[in-house]
Amino acid sequence: MNEVRGTSQIVRIPFHGNEVHATDVDGKPFVFLRPLVESIGMDYSTQIAKLRSRSWVNRRDIPTVAADGKTRVMVAVDVPTLLMWLATVNEAKVSDAVRPLLVAYQRESADAINGYWTQGGAINPRATEDQLDGLLGRVKAQADILAALRDIVDPRWLESKARHLAARALGEEPEEDLQSRPLTVGEYLEDRGVKNAALRKVSMPFGKRLVNLYVARNGSAPGKVRRFINGAQRDVYVYTEADRQLFDLVWDDMAAGAML
Repeated sequence: MNEVRGTSQIVRIPFHGNEVHATDVDGKPFVFLRPLVESIGMDYSTQIAKLRSRSWVNRRDIPTVAADGKTRVMVAVDVPTLLMWLATVNEAKVSDAVRPLLVAYQRESADAINGYWTQGGAINPRATEDQLDGLLGRVKAQADILAALRDIVDPRWLESKARHLAARALGEEPEEDLQSRPLTVGEYLEDRGVKNAALRKVSMPFGKRLVNLYVARNGSAPGKVRRFINGAQRDVYVYTEADRQLFDLVWDDMAAGAML
């Protein structure tokens, strides 16, 4: 096992409504283990301890930049190791809710991951012509919606969404500036460990302080987009990773005032 020098870019490969988090190590795909293990409801500490005792494991400790902007070391394994590990997981030992995902990983993960690296994208080989036509129709409809929002929502958010839409249509990972990635109050607070009832309590005052700070810095409010929140459609302000410093300032201010 070696540690990879420098921070690595994480790519997110869509897979059965989930994502496989991967990166490039010397031109070969390595898969970050924790997100995958936790997505099928297994204990990460137990699984990583098991892998450390196996001679066939090829893993790397890879520095990555987390959502909070800090660099953390994550364990990644190559595709053969991933397949060997998946083969050791007993589907009878996971919950009914995640068993189909585990089986899908066991059956298709190698093709999906290698397809992304070697062919520029991963598309389900069983997709019928009707399914592909349906996918194209949905993409066109979504593109029309984005076009209609051009003068309504924040252009940074719109560009990011358009890139993601085009990438999904092509079975690829979008190439975008990380600073343009959408960032919501809920996502930020969850990354900070605020959950459930506390999240609902803190979100509104946090959002009000954030928009006031944004206006003070930029002279106008950020754009808005309609989101489904707490059972209803609501207009919410749109931010991106470029605004994370403002989020941090609000967090520090509220923490200092014992509001978090």
